[in-house]
Amino acid sequence: MTRSRDILARLDVLRRGDVPVHGGRTLAYVYDSGLAEVDQLGRDAVAAFAGANGLDPTAFPSLLQMENDLVAFAAGILDAPDTVVGSVTSGGTESVLLAVQTARDARPDVAAPSMVLPSSAHAAFHKAAHYFGVRAVVVPCGPDLRADAAAMTAAIDDTTVLVVASAPSYAHGVVDPVTEIAAAAAARGVRLHVDACIGGWVLPYAGRLGRDVPAWTFAVPGVTSISVDLHKYGYAPKGVSLLLHATPALRRPQFFASAAWPGYTMLNSTMQSTRSGGPTAGAWAVVQMLGDEGYDTLARDVLEATDRIAAGVAEIQGLRLLSRPDSTLVAIATDETCDPFTICDEMGERDWYVQPQLTYGDVPANLHLSVSAATLAHVDDLLASLAESVRVAVAAGPVQVDPAVAAYVATLDPASITEEDFDGLLAAAGLLDGGGEEGLALPARRADINALLDLASPALREAVLLAFLDRLSRPSAG
Repeated sequence: MTRSRDILARLDVLRRGDVPVHGGRTLAYVYDSGLAEVDQLGRDAVAAFAGANGLDPTAFPSLLQMENDLVAFAAGILDAPDTVVGSVTSGGTESVLLAVQTARDARPDVAAPSMVLPSSAHAAFHKAAHYFGVRAVVVPCGPDLRADAAAMTAAIDDTTVLVVASAPSYAHGVVDPVTEIAAAAAARGVRLHVDACIGGWVLPYAGRLGRDVPAWTFAVPGVTSISVDLHKYGYAPKGVSLLLHATPALRRPQFFASAAWPGYTMLNSTMQSTRSGGPTAGAWAVVQMLGDEGYDTLARDVLEATDRIAAGVAEIQGLRLLSRPDSTLVAIATDETCDPFTICDEMGERDWYVQPQLTYGDVPANLHLSVSAATLAHVDDLLASLAESVRVAVAAGPVQVDPAVAAYVATLDPASITEEDFDGLLAAAGLLDGGGEEGLALPARRADINALLDLASPALREAVLLAFLDRLSRPSAG
């Protein structure tokens, strides 16, 4: 048996290749309060309840109590009615999947159900469409990158079981016109889900601070469900989200039961059966520690950081905001002198992780920043690093894809390309070093790869990255 200290040492070695989860310098995937005692409490609570099983609330009533407490706290900041109910899920994607599944199953009379989405809706809704056979009717956003309420209204028909709005959209950081969209959905007797996974624990406090926040909560007539993640701006350990429904009747189709076998009657409120109680306990502990006062302070910090970053971007020649942030997300485009992919690489050289977003329709490739409260102390450094990264990117010039490679990409049909085509494209992108999975490599600088992907259609991007994921997630010999 291997000694525990040797295993922990190995884990420490493995972790060195990861982006840091603390320090406020990773501006995607993680959300850092900057409060060490909050992080420690969350970890301790996760460990204490890691073996508890959320499958059966009668066996583990502690988890049921914590879940109800979390839903009650969220109801208070989301202007929910007294009838509100909710469930703890593993993350925003599960909350979204359940919102779509519930809307579908609430309308068994609709043979070919559909849902109306703005083009900025999170990809999790497309995953739900794929899983549950609910056709996604995608409506282009307006020039302000918000959902086009009139176009969304026109897209609702007799097959529509769900309409979706974001608060805010992940890609652009703006809140959709929920009031108008919800009214249109209600007029047709259709559910309206607000995806507030990333903004739902900040926007209520932003409103209390006197900021101009478009209406989006349960206070808006017609809003039937809201998803909000605790492991984002609730600053809880991964992975915990909440899905709230305005009434028990609206939630009822979410539940699943089966006595059609000789074992125990399976009874589930979410997609999972067995689920560790650790994340629920971690979230409960963090919310108990921070409370309204703590979240108010963290909202002040993260919004101040976002405002300062947005103002600083406006002062850097070559950059522009895609939209004025409504919450804590900043999307930054470049002019023709440079490209965002080189800037991402240069920011990485300066110990900042920022996320590239590829061209989509009329929206150019851009940089995406998910700002955390812990980033506030480092805003000046971030802006200085960003300005220097832009200077280097301008000096280097935009990434140029080899014309032969670009021509090769143009010939590929994502629906019919072969394994050899995949390998050729992966090699051209620099993801294969010598061919085959033994030579799979992910270079530290990825501007060339992103520039190549930016030329591809969304369908081809999906195909290439799925092939890459397939090759990446195979055990190596030995």
